Amino acid sequence: MMDKPTLAEIITAAREFLENKAMPELTGRTAFHARVAANALAIAEREITIGPAAAEAEHARLTLLLNRHGTLEELNAALCARISSGDMDLDTPGLAEHLRLTTIDKVRIDQPNYSGLKTALAREDRGAAV
Repeated sequence: MMDKPTLAEIITAAREFLENKAMPELTGRTAFHARVAANALAIAEREITIGPAAAEAEHARLTLLLNRHGTLEELNAALCARISSGDMDLDTPGLAEHLRLTTIDKVRIDQPNYSGLKTALAREDRGAAV
């Protein structure tokens, strides 16, 4: 087992090479594809660093919300089934909060500069201060 570099460090090095060395020398379609690749690597970096805690928190919320155990995939399928059947809706205690927090975590990984995320986080900060 290798300790260094970590997977996150490898991905970061590849992304930084694309952004700082390759992209400045590229034009047109090749430059566009390099930006897409750098963005994909940035998402992978965030998935590695933020994803495990987000998945753990989502799993814990679903376990409480559904009052059952299972894998994250099983619990999400059960939640979808209960929403689809009408057994749960936004009036169900804890559901709206679970959906809000899960969405925030997913957007933090996928699109951390999305203006809606900044608005949601600002609202969260104001709510915590109140």
